[in-house]
Amino acid sequence: MRASAPSSNSESTKAPISLVRYRTQTPTARARVLLSQHMFTFLLEGEKTVHFAGAQVTIHPQQFVLLAAGNCLMSEKVAAPATQYHSLLLLFDHQVLADFCHRHAAWLGKPTLQAASQPFLRFEQDAFLTNFVGSLNCLLTEEAAVVPHELQRVKLEELLLYLALHCPEQFQQLRSVGQEANEEVLVRQAVTSHIDSPVALEELAFLCHMSLSTFKRRFAQLYGTSPSRWLLERRMEKAAALLRQADRTVSELSDELGYEHISSFIQSFKQFYGVTPKQYQGAGEGLGTPA
Repeated sequence: MRASAPSSNSESTKAPISLVRYRTQTPTARARVLLSQHMFTFLLEGEKTVHFAGAQVTIHPQQFVLLAAGNCLMSEKVAAPATQYHSLLLLFDHQVLADFCHRHAAWLGKPTLQAASQPFLRFEQDAFLTNFVGSLNCLLTEEAAVVPHELQRVKLEELLLYLALHCPEQFQQLRSVGQEANEEVLVRQAVTSHIDSPVALEELAFLCHMSLSTFKRRFAQLYGTSPSRWLLERRMEKAAALLRQADRTVSELSDELGYEHISSFIQSFKQFYGVTPKQYQGAGEGLGTPA
């Protein structure tokens, strides 16, 4: 079995371009990853979820995604017991992308100004891309100990040319993917996009490229309260609004708000409103006010 590219602490390489196969029967639940390069992930088996400061993306087989260099949280799942997680990774420096755009500037045109650049781009595979992934799979056979660097460069060039021709809008986004945001934007993006996610404060700080103490200090300067208190308030406000919808169950809300255990959700809600979610739902808006 050929298995490369670690999925826990770093998915990086010193080479400007690297094509590797990654597969495992014990995928990571959620790991902090520092991507030092942009990375195309071609998922063959399993499911992958990636959290950035301001966004998250879930990838299924027959999809592939470009992840921008930077800090992220990665989760991998197998489709069923006794199966494996299997993906092909094509990593490259930002300078490689810049050089490609410079060499083809005559027909690519000027980059489109993006109001806000996403840290990822997701693509659906068509017939060409399915065959392209198949060609990468053939290159990474057991017999091929190392794929020659020039061949890796040719395959990346082929992919970029195809995306530029057939996905021009997404390619324009690709040209600006991973643009750095300032600290204030990162903090606001991290907390607002993870209200419904069971992400720890330490993980939010990591996504913002900060220590936990710096993240808490920046957050207090922006919001005038602690991130724990702010996230609890937003989650409980959303829970109360959803409970007023008669067709919603407490169990559904617990899952939707990112709680691993319904008992934790009930306890948090009671501490905040003074009543259980069921009592609040039964009495309507007249019962329970924030503590």
